[in-house]
Amino acid sequence: MRDVAIVGVGMTPFGELWESSLRDLFVDAASLALRDAGADHLDAIYVGNMAGGQLVGQEHLGPLMADQLGMRGVPSTRVESACASGGAALRAAFFEVASGASDLVLASGVEKMNDGADVTGVLATAADQEAEVYHGITFPGLYAMIARAHMAAHGTTLEDLAAVSVKNHRHGALNPKAQFKQEVTAEQVMASSMVADPLRLLHCSPVSDGAAAVLLCPLDRAAEFCDKPVKIRASGMATSAMALADRHDPAFLDAVHLAGNRAFDMGKVGPRDIDVAEVHDCFAIAELCVLEALCFTERGLAGEATRAGETTLGGRIPINTSGGLKSKGHPVGATGVAQVIEIVEQLRGEAGARQVKDAVVGLTQNMGGSGASAVVHIFERV
Repeated sequence: MRDVAIVGVGMTPFGELWESSLRDLFVDAASLALRDAGADHLDAIYVGNMAGGQLVGQEHLGPLMADQLGMRGVPSTRVESACASGGAALRAAFFEVASGASDLVLASGVEKMNDGADVTGVLATAADQEAEVYHGITFPGLYAMIARAHMAAHGTTLEDLAAVSVKNHRHGALNPKAQFKQEVTAEQVMASSMVADPLRLLHCSPVSDGAAAVLLCPLDRAAEFCDKPVKIRASGMATSAMALADRHDPAFLDAVHLAGNRAFDMGKVGPRDIDVAEVHDCFAIAELCVLEALCFTERGLAGEATRAGETTLGGRIPINTSGGLKSKGHPVGATGVAQVIEIVEQLRGEAGARQVKDAVVGLTQNMGGSGASAVVHIFERV
C-alpha cells in the first residue's frame, strides 16, 4: 500500500447553527479543506453522516454533497456507523488512496441535529432496537449502566467523572470553534441536573450542528499541496455486540481495545508512543473506559490518572485538547473527522493555546453507539 498524508483541513464552528442547512455546513467545511491545500479537484468524496434522513429528511447524501460542492460527477459515498461515521469515512478514504485507486480524496462528516424533533429517539436507533430500545433505554441510560458497572468493579467515583468534564471544558475554553467555551468546576458538574443516575447534565455531550473535512493524497505528492503534511500511520476498526447485556464486561469497551490493537500493530507503535489523543467522550464515563481500553492507563485507574492531571495539557498524555465532544460539541457524523483536525493541527504546531509541546505522534478514537463500533487512527508529523 502507498503511504497517505492529510494535506488540507476545514471545519465549521460547532453548536446550534440555525442559519445553516446540512448542505451549507458540508460545503463550508469541504471548501475550507480544499482551500487549505490549494486543491481544485477531487477524485472521490466520503461523507460521514449518521441520521440525515431522520433529522432533516435527507438521504442520498453522496451525490447531493458532490453537486453542492461543484464536483458533480465525482464518486461520492455516504458512510454510516452511528457516532463513528466520521472515523469510518476517513478509514474508507485512507484505503482508497493507499490502494492507488485515487489520489485526491475528501473525507468529511456532517450532522444537523438541532432541526430534529426527537434527537434522543433518533440517536437511540444506534442501540439494539429489540433488546434495548423496545424496553425504553436511551443512550444516557446505557452509559449510566456502564458507569455503574465501572464503579462497582473499580471503585470509580463521582469526582472521577467530574474531573473529565472539568478538564475538557478547560481545554474547550481555548478552542474558538467549540460549542461551549466556558470552564466549569467539579461542584458545578456534580450539582447539574440528573439525566440518568449517576450521569448529570455536565457529564453529557451536547446536541450539535457542524461539519468537518480533510483532504488526503499519497505522501509522495503531499509537497504539491502543503508544507506540513501529516501521515496517516495506521487505521484500525472493530465491532462488538450491539446490546450492552450481551458483552462479557459492560465496563470494558472491547471493540475499542481491538481497534486500538489493530492500529498499534499496523503503525508499529504502542500507547507510550502517543503524544496527544482525541477520544470519544460522549459521556464522561466513556473517556475513562476508552483510556483503559487503549491501555493509556491500567484498568480501573483512568479516573485516578485524570484527577492527577495526567490527561490535561502539560500532562503525561494530553487527551481531548480540543475540548472533546463534551465541550467542543458532538454533531455525530462530523465528530470523527473533527478529532482528526485537532490532531493534524497539533502535529503541524498550529493548535495555539492548546498546543502540546513537541507533538509528533497523535491518535484519534471514534465510536458508535455504546461501543458496538470503534475506529482508531494514528498520525505522524513528517
